[in-house]
Amino acid sequence: MQEWNELVKVNLLSQIEETVKQGNISHGYLISGEEYSGKKTLAKIFAKALLCKEDEIYCGKCTSCLQVENENHPDLIYLRYEKDTSISVDEIREQVNQTVAVKPYASDRKVYIIPNADKMTQQAQNALLKTLEEPPEYVTILLLATNPQKFLPTILSRVVQWKIKPVAKEDIVSLLVSKYEIEESKAEFCAGFSMGNIGKAIRLATVSDYQEIYDFCIHLLKYIHEMPVYEIIYAMKDLSKHKLEINDYLDFIMVWYRDVLMLKATNNPNKILFKKEYKDISKQSQKSSFEGLEQIITAIDKAKQRLDANVNFDIAMELLMLTIKEN
Repeated sequence: MQEWNELVKVNLLSQIEETVKQGNISHGYLISGEEYSGKKTLAKIFAKALLCKEDEIYCGKCTSCLQVENENHPDLIYLRYEKDTSISVDEIREQVNQTVAVKPYASDRKVYIIPNADKMTQQAQNALLKTLEEPPEYVTILLLATNPQKFLPTILSRVVQWKIKPVAKEDIVSLLVSKYEIEESKAEFCAGFSMGNIGKAIRLATVSDYQEIYDFCIHLLKYIHEMPVYEIIYAMKDLSKHKLEINDYLDFIMVWYRDVLMLKATNNPNKILFKKEYKDISKQSQKSSFEGLEQIITAIDKAKQRLDANVNFDIAMELLMLTIKEN
């Protein structure tokens, strides 16, 4: 994954270099970006820079750097918690607050990485706040998050915020073709679909049943206005047999309707992603209003938010499909 590391690194490498060179290291950082956008990759790069003893930034080859890469460095602590659940106050207290006083074993610093930190409950955030307010000099806490707005203002005021920027489409295409040997037309689609999220592009391009997933989504999108809602929901549930997640399929729907909106606004087929489906996209653009298409795109975002908040799948999908069918 070296090439991926290099592409993701470009986003924030200058900030990391400047921070380490000046020695102006904060006790807390928030690295935010879409899911699979490279937050963990950047956190590891920063951890190497903080823990490496062989280079001004990091060498990537010494024992310390290799231990960070393999996640077994004695001074790098990942917060562990039950997947798909909130991060509780007890987990913050036991794994962070009660261990920060223990000095580093092998380095001058001690680094904590909290993946999905936006899943912390309010009580957990308040517990972490106590450590961020008065941390030992050697401690740096890296918060990785998709939704920074879920943090308390007091947390945000005590961390340096770094946001991952989208990777250029041509760079993603080049990576998919050279590293993963993906044919160029497929790489072009996956790169466009990902909207700069390199992890999402790789996952879609390399999934074993890519063509089956693509064909299913296209069939659904072509006939969604004619299908009963219950049939659509059943079909969406059946997608769980594939390796992608429900948000990936919602993104398919999102990109489709953005194409419909784009074609309606510009009448330029070169601006749409689903170029092979131009005929059907053109038909939908003629039938739908600008207001209706905007309502659909908003409804897709709301469906993602509902599912993220653990709203019942059937309810979230039914509300979305009713909006699509009405517009």
